[in-house]
Amino acid sequence: LVSISVRGSEGLYLVNGPPSFTESSAFQRESGKNCKAVAFSKDGSLFAWCNGEKVNVVNVNRAELLRSFDLPKAVCLEFSPKNNILATWQAYAAGKDGTAGMPNLQLHDLRTGKCLKSFIQKKMQSWCPCWADDESICARNVNNEVHFFENNNFNTIANKLHLQKVSDFVLSPGAQPTKVAVYVPGSKGAPSFVRLYQYPNFGGPQSALANKSFFKADRVTMLWNKKATAVLVVASTEVDKTGASYYGEQTLHYIAANGESAVVQLPKNGPIYDVAWSPSSVEFCAVYGFMPAKATIFNLKCDPVFDFGTGPRNAAYYSPHGHILVLAGFGNLRGQMEVWDVKNYKLISKPVASDSTYFAWCPDGEHIVTATCAPRLRVSNGYKIWHYTGSVLHTYEVPSNEEMWQVSWQPFLDGVFPERAVRYQAVPSEVPGAEPKPAQAYRPPALRNKPVTSSKLHEDEPPQNMKPPVGGGDKPLSKTALKNQRKHEAKKAAKQEAKADANQGPAQAPAPQNAPRNAVPATITGDPEVDKKIKNLKKKLKAIEQLKEQAAAGKQLEKNQVEKIQKEAALLKELEDLELGV
Repeated sequence: LVSISVRGSEGLYLVNGPPSFTESSAFQRESGKNCKAVAFSKDGSLFAWCNGEKVNVVNVNRAELLRSFDLPKAVCLEFSPKNNILATWQAYAAGKDGTAGMPNLQLHDLRTGKCLKSFIQKKMQSWCPCWADDESICARNVNNEVHFFENNNFNTIANKLHLQKVSDFVLSPGAQPTKVAVYVPGSKGAPSFVRLYQYPNFGGPQSALANKSFFKADRVTMLWNKKATAVLVVASTEVDKTGASYYGEQTLHYIAANGESAVVQLPKNGPIYDVAWSPSSVEFCAVYGFMPAKATIFNLKCDPVFDFGTGPRNAAYYSPHGHILVLAGFGNLRGQMEVWDVKNYKLISKPVASDSTYFAWCPDGEHIVTATCAPRLRVSNGYKIWHYTGSVLHTYEVPSNEEMWQVSWQPFLDGVFPERAVRYQAVPSEVPGAEPKPAQAYRPPALRNKPVTSSKLHEDEPPQNMKPPVGGGDKPLSKTALKNQRKHEAKKAAKQEAKADANQGPAQAPAPQNAPRNAVPATITGDPEVDKKIKNLKKKLKAIEQLKEQAAAGKQLEKNQVEKIQKEAALLKELEDLELGV
């Protein structure tokens, strides 16, 4: 049974997950508004919280208090992967006379209760040391170099990774050997770069497994896949110098541990909202482009495999087993979700979770929690538990004078929950899942009794499979080859059109006013100046056509518009002369 921890102004408590949704009797509710931080261990067996007086650690399954540390100011908590150490952090305070303050990052041995080591860690960002999954290595970024400790012995630094200025690093998940991805920002015209190393081989650039340098990066996000074979790097600038985006500019890079690297080519311009690795480690999903955003799955060659088309979305979440993908639009979007079966590329459901500030998959791969939490939103705080088929199984909203700050699933190790077959039929639920209907668009009184004409600002692109057909042995063409092929085809078409025009003669030339408005054929004479004049004339004739339609519909035309219509015959004559080359 999976639990959910809920922290807010009503206190801290655990709720039993599906199917009961009752408050857990194994954990005594911590009332009061002073709970600043909570954390589950990686396997979900331990739970720690700070109540403004002490940091307590309980065994969730046995409901017993394991340790209590006297740390009233702690605001961040984290367990090491094997539950040997609890890391705590509190805000750093310098001495009154400008001397160094007390160490504020502490590592506690959970077996003995002793403090193993204290460090000064001024920034809250990246405060916690990073462990390898087996705890054989622990690493910290100290003054732009990475310090490595071995087997939780924090009295001696076993290794250092020193580059110009390491601003960020990420250890690879999984078994040994551990790999390290490091980011060094560019300076004085030099590019930024990300390098992959295998611990402990840090002997300069030659010892790196892979290296990727790039400009346009004020900050990066590095994402290892589960098998530790590759890293995705989202490089962002604070400001987009072209002025196209308020959110700066982003690029997506792929770096493999075997030394391969590439820039992931995204077919639509605009921000990169989210990137997520599939738990299978053989593909990833990117959500990108000006709204409505595109979402595409890429393989390890960075070729698109499936395109989900466009829609109101800015996030992607793979289920723990990787067989289901949720594309969602939260934050400034309305909370629409698309739940996809990614093995068959079939849409399962389209639930809507309005005003959600948080989304997370349950470790069982069947259930989802969405929540509205303060301080992001201070009204209508609460959470909902869904089945991925779109049914709301449980909902809780706090009273109007209270707030909810955090909701989180109890984690479980991989393999505890088996993967189940994908269901398409909505699971039965006693909770009404009806969403309030969105407010209708304003219509002026004169139009209220007339039929609604739908006007879209843009057409959504449909999903499409990008995989080359099986058995089509042709290798996919490179970008340059595709470009050349298109040019060649365009030239061919132009030649054929010119031949057809010559054979038709003047009598057969179609009168533009009879042609459909959007299907005006482009005439190519071979002289760019003449082509430009023809194009402009056709534009004017199209505008005249529209004015005539408006007049026929009873619209009163302006004097200059009437004059435009009177010039139609002269324009037609001029166009005919140009097309015949007179």
